[in-house]
Amino acid sequence: MEMYLENKTAVVTGGNRGLGRAMALELAKHGAKVLIVGRNQEKTEETIEIGKKQNLNLVPYFCDVADEVEINNLKAKIIKEHNSPHVLINNAGTAIRKVVSDLSLSEWNKVMDINLTSAFLLSKAFIPGMKEYKWGRIINLTSIMAHIGSAERAVYCASKHALLALTKCMALELVDHGINVVAISPGYYETDLTAPLRQNQDANNELMKNTPAKRWGKPEEIGKIAAFICSPAANFMTGNDILSDGGWVAQ
Repeated sequence: MEMYLENKTAVVTGGNRGLGRAMALELAKHGAKVLIVGRNQEKTEETIEIGKKQNLNLVPYFCDVADEVEINNLKAKIIKEHNSPHVLINNAGTAIRKVVSDLSLSEWNKVMDINLTSAFLLSKAFIPGMKEYKWGRIINLTSIMAHIGSAERAVYCASKHALLALTKCMALELVDHGINVVAISPGYYETDLTAPLRQNQDANNELMKNTPAKRWGKPEEIGKIAAFICSPAANFMTGNDILSDGGWVAQ
């Protein structure tokens, strides 16, 4: 295993489960100290234990990334205890399925705060340190929904479209500082959040019909993409969006 992240620190929001956990573990395998930011203590402890069994350096932090005060406190604590991180993965996300006419403003704001505003606030918090290092990686987890529209998913789609736009704008602003900003747009992956879909035969069959690869993605595949973005092989990659969806959007 090439240790190209040795002596580097990474922050992964939503790093205690699913795709976030897979990315945290993979970056740690390449030498990074990974600070896992989440709210669910049980899932966080579970992830830390998985890391310990593999001799990986994972450190838990608890924060509501939709709360600016908590983010500012998180920033101060991380910088005090570990210095500013070299890698930031904005993975925390949520979704509400409703038609626009039934969607409340508070529901709209909740999804936007977690999916979009948290990425803005966390990037703003840690970009100065990356500028000092003259090296940094910011990875934003968007979605295939950043490329299409979907009934009853207006706020989720809007948040992911906007996050992709933020990715491209930050990439242009930061390229002269050695900071690369890249989005990953996953399709349907095997996580605990998608378990109900996979267990529902009709829903599963419908999804597989619309996925050319005819399978669900595996979280470790996203983990390897994130690690690649942080590798020397990806030094010329910024402002990109990496679709990993089994061909869904290509149709």
